[in-house]
Amino acid sequence: MHPFLLAAGLLGLLSVAFGAFSEHALQPRVDAESFRYLMTAIRYNQIHAVVLLALALGLAAPLAVDTARRLRLSAWLVLVGTLLFSGSIYLSVLLGIPALTYLTPFGGTTLMLAWATLSWAGWKAR
Repeated sequence: MHPFLLAAGLLGLLSVAFGAFSEHALQPRVDAESFRYLMTAIRYNQIHAVVLLALALGLAAPLAVDTARRLRLSAWLVLVGTLLFSGSIYLSVLLGIPALTYLTPFGGTTLMLAWATLSWAGWKAR
């Protein structure tokens, strides 16, 4: 089992499932602003599922130890950041608990750190 490949598949599945659920079941029941938040969460979820897939495939290649370590860190940050960012919005709208979106900026910051770590890996691997 490759944890990041598994996580990428599950994040992709979640984004499609939640996207369909949002369009067909939630849109008529939530206000326009909440629906816009959901669409942002789904978009970030989808993008970062693909990023995690790319990182998982990259980690399958022969890499220098330091580069692999940085890519693994980036992958963990992508996974955690996506769960915090998109997950907090999903749960906030589903459960009707707006305070859960206080976690969203932590997810966004974690995703920025993931991208910075990926850039660092690229810079050091030059």
